Amino acid sequence: MTVCITCNVNTTKYKCPLCKAYYCSLPCYTTHKEVPCKATDDETKNVEVPEPRKPMPFKTEDTVDITKLEALEHSEGLRNLLYNPHLRNFLKEVDSAPDAWKAIRSAMQEPLFLEFADECLKIVEPTSGYDDPV
Repeated sequence: MTVCITCNVNTTKYKCPLCKAYYCSLPCYTTHKEVPCKATDDETKNVEVPEPRKPMPFKTEDTVDITKLEALEHSEGLRNLLYNPHLRNFLKEVDSAPDAWKAIRSAMQEPLFLEFADECLKIVEPTSGYDDPV
């Protein structure tokens, strides 16, 4: 077994793509990344180092898979909606509200916010029937 480059704990969990040194966790990787490492050969010098994904701390049955959340980033429909400053203000208010549920209930009265929520649901749960006419 190999030791973590940062904390010296026995591990073979993760390996730096540049210097091939082992690390055991995201904090150790972050610490290791602070000092530039050297590649072991010429082929790895231009490799972009991907950050390890942070685990979902409290996964429930309602937790949305990270790949679905990442798909939101590429939605042209969401991008177009987010050009609206009124919608961005609603989202900021909900995000910073002391009572998030109350803020969401209030925002759900706004057609623009509902359109945003529907667009998100089209991507996150495409087969849920959110677009079906009633």
